[in-house]
Amino acid sequence: MTAASPWWTPHVHADRRPRLILRNAIAAGMRDWFARRDFVEVETSALQVSPGNEAHLSAFATEAIGPDGTRQPLYLHTSPEFACKKLLAAGEERIFSLGAVWRNRERGPLHHPEFTMLEWYRVGETYESLMRDCAELVALAAERAGAKRFSFRGREADPFAEPERLSVAEAFMRHAGIDLLATVAADGSTDRAGLHAALVQARLRTAPDDNWADLFSRVMVEKIEPALGQGRATILFGYPISEAALARPSADDPRTAERFELYCCGVELANAFGELTDPAEQRRRFAAEMDEKQRVYGERYPIDEDFLAALAIMPQASGAALGFDRLVMLATGALRIDEVIWTPVVGS
Repeated sequence: MTAASPWWTPHVHADRRPRLILRNAIAAGMRDWFARRDFVEVETSALQVSPGNEAHLSAFATEAIGPDGTRQPLYLHTSPEFACKKLLAAGEERIFSLGAVWRNRERGPLHHPEFTMLEWYRVGETYESLMRDCAELVALAAERAGAKRFSFRGREADPFAEPERLSVAEAFMRHAGIDLLATVAADGSTDRAGLHAALVQARLRTAPDDNWADLFSRVMVEKIEPALGQGRATILFGYPISEAALARPSADDPRTAERFELYCCGVELANAFGELTDPAEQRRRFAAEMDEKQRVYGERYPIDEDFLAALAIMPQASGAALGFDRLVMLATGALRIDEVIWTPVVGS
């Protein structure tokens, strides 16, 4: 069997180029969209002392070697979030970043080890304002690409339609017949046995070593995510507090957090928070996430102490991160993320 030609082969590039030019048009449109709303574009350092403290995020590690030979461990960031929040603490009020981020252990039709993330923050505004932003950015991408419909793996959506708003609890009941919040206590603690019994009753697979988060993720992946964003985009909000490490609790239900995700054609496009600004609570959550990372992967990442110090003076804000390449995929009809990246990383 003959190996596929690399992306830089002239005939392959000629096939890829129309989508890449549309990618540039979408990026230019987004920069204009933010500029017209008085956002400042920021460029954050890719090298950080911590790549993020979520259990299932894997980073690329490196080190800085000083003139005297001293070595400092560093990581390529998995998101510009920590740096952006430090800028909010410094006094910025509306910022966005459109740039490369890196995540290890990720490769597939929707995953690439280096990809582009659009991240933006609004000081003094609720995360509902980000829901409106997401709807407008999806429509903008479609307009710039000349797309009337989005489609992916047999699912279709109208990018100009107002997104559906669906709570996580409603989604669990609608698509899996599970009363999710019955397994979450008022203090945010979770009932593993209760959720396990619900999965068994719903005839979903389980494993003896599954914890509550594992069971939650299985329902999300197998039952809920494939059903989201069909016909129009879906904003899935009200995540259990244990599934929102960087978000503040919801005012109307302490079992849930101010977190939402945007889906279109079954594809997760964005993740947004009403930002947590309590450094002590953030430290506790990071420690719990790193304990879980140690259990699953046998490693942990350091905590960025500067980030926690900045969090103590950061104003109330809301922020969102959007997978730019995935949105370009939907807008241009691409089937793999590699098709909309100018120079894909070599690999399987």
